[in-house]
Amino acid sequence: MSCTVFTIANQKGGVGKTTTAVNLAAALAARKIHTLLIDLDPQANATSSLGIEKQEGRSLYGPLHGDGTALEMLTPTQWPHLALIPSEVDLAAIEIELAQQENYLLRLRTVLEPVRNSNGYRAIIIDCPPALGMLSMNSLAAADHLLIALQCEYMALEGLGQIIKIVDRLRHAGASGSLDIGGIVMTMFDSRTNLSRQVVDEVRQHLPDKIFDTVIPRTVRLSEAPSFGKTIFAYDPASSGAAAYQNLAREVIARFGLKESAM
Repeated sequence: MSCTVFTIANQKGGVGKTTTAVNLAAALAARKIHTLLIDLDPQANATSSLGIEKQEGRSLYGPLHGDGTALEMLTPTQWPHLALIPSEVDLAAIEIELAQQENYLLRLRTVLEPVRNSNGYRAIIIDCPPALGMLSMNSLAAADHLLIALQCEYMALEGLGQIIKIVDRLRHAGASGSLDIGGIVMTMFDSRTNLSRQVVDEVRQHLPDKIFDTVIPRTVRLSEAPSFGKTIFAYDPASSGAAAYQNLAREVIARFGLKESAM
């Protein structure tokens, strides 16, 4: 059983990255695709968005130092096909500590290898910090596909070019031979403005084979759900945000050939 690793990254904060990681993972799980969400952001927003408390010693901080394994950190959620590896504040220190280790860009890939080989998951989704630091670089080197969450505003286009260059550099450095840009998710789309449509059109013109057809709307319900420790499907399943993430999940399944789990 193959396992596909997705990293959802953007060096800019507030672009809907964690919202996309959490709700895409939940939507895949709802379709009986065994999914693991890894919260690699020390702020632990993905963890709290699933209603799970931060617990000391439950993140990948220890395994990244060779203390324990990623399999020991697996945490069940209230959804039968969705597991989590939570985050904790200790992960903030890893930015400095990893740089002192040998093969520091490949530490996460090594740590996740037993999880990939366990036949427990069809999809692993990694939520990164809003910066291209050591954790984000490790997640890129560990992934098969990068999914870029891109806010519908012009400033976001500059960041898109930067992260594409980072992917190219990792490839050339030999840190990630298989990583590609799996897709661009346009977030915070405001149908009332011309700006949102213009930004989507520009990305579609330059990267037509990368942009997903689904655009994620800017809605209050998507913003509110994490404060209640809920996905959008638990908080407001009839909302436009829930419909958008269901559609995105369908596209991801089709694009990457994800299959339902037998169990």
